[in-house]
This record gives sequence, C-alpha cells and structure tokens, in this order.
Amino acid sequence: MNQWYGEVVQKNVTISLPEDILRWARKKAIDEDTSLSSLVSGMLGEERSRSAEYWKAFEDWKEMGPIPGLDASKRLTREEAHARHR
Repeated sequence: MNQWYGEVVQKNVTISLPEDILRWARKKAIDEDTSLSSLVSGMLGEERSRSAEYWKAFEDWKEMGPIPGLDASKRLTREEAHARHR
C-alpha cells in the first residue's frame, strides 16, 4: 500500500496457491468474517512486523555488550559437569 495525499492506494496482485492451501485460506477468511484479500494482506503485514521486530531486537542485543557478572569462560568443562553426578 502506498499513501498518496492522505489516501491509501492498494495494488492488485495475482498469486497461485495449491488447492488445499486455497481451501484453508478461504475457510479462515470466512471464519474471520473478512475477504481472502484482507486475510492475505493481514498475514503479510504481520510477517513484515515480526521480521522488523526480530531485526530490531537483534540490533539491540548486539549493542548491549557483555552482561556484568556473566562470564562463559568460567563454566564447567564437560568432564567437570559429569563428575558432579557421580
């Protein structure tokens, strides 16, 4: 969708779906009281949001740096961990 002078301009696209997915999508649209077009648009919008949220969280995580008091080099070795259970 594009915004043009305050209006939302939608573009038409044609997609090909396997018959079983098309049946599922039509039923889901009916269950949600919406059109197939709105259902697909909503799903794609949600996927875009999840993708953007993931990458933002990843960038935030990279900027965090080390966590004070947490040092992976001080973990037990495999042998030490297994020796505790003997």
